[in-house]
Amino acid sequence: MFVVSTRPIKRAICLTGLLLSACSISHRQEVAMGSDYAAQINGQLRFVKDAEVNRYLSVLGDSLASLADTRGLQWHFYLVDSPEVNAFAVPGGYVYINRGLIERTTNMSQVAGVLAHEIAHVTERHSVQQMESQQRANTGLTIVCVLTSICDNQATQTAVQIGGGALFARFSREHETEADLLAVATLTKAKINPRGIPEMFRILLNERQRDPGALDGWFRTHPLEEDRIRESEAAIRRQPGAQARGLSVDSPRFQSFKRRLASLPRQQARTR
Repeated sequence: MFVVSTRPIKRAICLTGLLLSACSISHRQEVAMGSDYAAQINGQLRFVKDAEVNRYLSVLGDSLASLADTRGLQWHFYLVDSPEVNAFAVPGGYVYINRGLIERTTNMSQVAGVLAHEIAHVTERHSVQQMESQQRANTGLTIVCVLTSICDNQATQTAVQIGGGALFARFSREHETEADLLAVATLTKAKINPRGIPEMFRILLNERQRDPGALDGWFRTHPLEEDRIRESEAAIRRQPGAQARGLSVDSPRFQSFKRRLASLPRQQARTR
């Protein structure tokens, strides 16, 4: 998927004196890691280079992040020029959505739902929690390395690299459900119809039924079954204001965004 070096993870390794307790990644470390990861990712992906298209995505993303973020992160939204259906977020406020996913949508609320879901993964620090969990699982090994000096650099790097793998690990069902519920709340606050969330789920599930291998990338990192549709719909019924009339489903600006994106030539995938 992505080749992520161990360098940024080293910033998050707790000081030797703290290794005897459960290590935790601070807000400052999270932002620093996110910045480093994004720099590496951006060097490996192709992006849609059109000012108008990127402006629309950023405005929509920022409008949602401003309602969900309580830590004052600086948010960055990227449109990846890939036909594959996928979206992911990096700690610190970096959100990526593939062109192929946009092409499957039919209205603005569906894209907004995907963005709000990925924003929730960042605000709730789901990737960071995975890193912390894996660090705790390997704290014993790290202590031995530090206290006895029997570990060579390669062994230390292997332990550190486990944290990098957590960045792109499959989120737990609990984290996915939490991101869904928070996305429903964020869209409702933004006066966008949250029904775009279960609608997007159905679009993806229907396509998987037609072509089981077509969306492997999405389903590898985003566990999705029928019960998540039911849960998101139940959350919408519970959300104050979600049933109100006047919530936006689509807009001329979104349809213009989709038409302009469709008119742009595709870039060839970068090879290594």
